[in-house]
Amino acid sequence: MESISSFFRPDPGDPCEVTAKKKVVFFLVLAFALSAFGWILVTRATSAGDNIGLFLFTIFTMWCPGIAGVFTRYYFQKNFQGFGFIIGEYRWQLLALGLPIVVGLLMFGLAWASGIAEFNSVTASKIFSIAFIPVLIYGLVFNLFAAAGEEIGWRGLLVPEMAKFMGFTELALISSAIWTVWHFPLIFFSTYSGVGPLWYSVAVFVPSVMGAGLILAWLRLKSGSVFTAILFHGFWNYFIQQFYPALTVSTPASDMMLGEFGWACPVFYIIIAIIFWHYRGQLPGSGYKKQTL
Repeated sequence: MESISSFFRPDPGDPCEVTAKKKVVFFLVLAFALSAFGWILVTRATSAGDNIGLFLFTIFTMWCPGIAGVFTRYYFQKNFQGFGFIIGEYRWQLLALGLPIVVGLLMFGLAWASGIAEFNSVTASKIFSIAFIPVLIYGLVFNLFAAAGEEIGWRGLLVPEMAKFMGFTELALISSAIWTVWHFPLIFFSTYSGVGPLWYSVAVFVPSVMGAGLILAWLRLKSGSVFTAILFHGFWNYFIQQFYPALTVSTPASDMMLGEFGWACPVFYIIIAIIFWHYRGQLPGSGYKKQTL
């Protein structure tokens, strides 16, 4: 027990890489411990048919990594430096919020153009009106708030700390795999899944999140700002899960293709992730392990 407590004990004399490894382990233990409590609450609410409880407990669970990240930084540093709460260059923020809009349009546009799904002109007349602006703003703000809970932990702490002792490819794959596994209880024991058999939701979800994790890690390290990850995550959730689906008359084929649990999502994510991975050499070298992979 003493050896475990001594491992987690902050030591200003530790080399940067050793301290970073301690932060990563401490954060992961705390994040999964807090999330386990959230998973239990979500599972109970699902079984009881408590939709309000399910909603509130899901938001709480999404904020568990962020809470763990804040506690970890303060425990080791006695401050909150390192999260990346800066704007940085505006081009990265614009890229982060623009990609989900453009990719979502391509994804759903292909379904509309091919006849897999029909464009909902009735809903469109409401969405593309001035009266819809407050709804749009509320939807974006809420999704950004929910995404912030995850991103402050995963990309605000985990990714930049891992980058101090491993190359980009390794940290992107490992952090994405951790993020993927973190979602599993919500998929297996709650309503977080798509149509069709559960195995299909898992099959399309895993490569999607792995690709998304690489993209988010790249944006975070390149911009130095966690806001890029929050923007990408929040805008993706809103436009892929709510905005474009509202413009679509679904069919059995489109249900299997579109949305977070459709086959088009991993296809687009993997393509974009490969493009970002190709430019890994442009990531900052100062303070990070040399990009050897």
